[in-house]
Amino acid sequence: MRTADTTTAPSDPSAPSDSSDPSDPSARFDEPPVRRALVMTKRLVAAHGALSALVLAAVAVLAIDDRSVTPFMWGRATGVLVSAALTYWLTVRASRGARWAYARVRVIPVVVPFAIVGIDAIPGALPAWFVLAQAACAVVLAAAAFVVNGSPLRAAFSGTR
Repeated sequence: MRTADTTTAPSDPSAPSDSSDPSDPSARFDEPPVRRALVMTKRLVAAHGALSALVLAAVAVLAIDDRSVTPFMWGRATGVLVSAALTYWLTVRASRGARWAYARVRVIPVVVPFAIVGIDAIPGALPAWFVLAQAACAVVLAAAAFVVNGSPLRAAFSGTR
């Protein structure tokens, strides 16, 4: 039987928590459906970041090989990668219980895929391989939108159960 450490202040994040106490906000994040949703969200956002990094790497290789690479391609690839890194950071913060981060992570995977596809759909602005690669990034991030906006995470971050 585990007992609470009375020498540690309750506000100390390193203090052990009794996950059976419904008034303990950190207990909500220990529930299996919430843990699974947070892990899946992090994996999908990480996959989005990995695909974004591959797109930027492809642009760099083509530029080194003296192929046609436009400043727009550099900007798009870099911007999507930076956005992926920021989204991953917010996802990690949300998985640690930061409600402000969760609020942003709920919106980003919904909005960003539309922005990616909308900008990439400008006729003639980007080569087909680039558009397809960025569309793959958008699809992976859109999948995260379904997970992060699902009922386990909404309930965990609602503050009331």
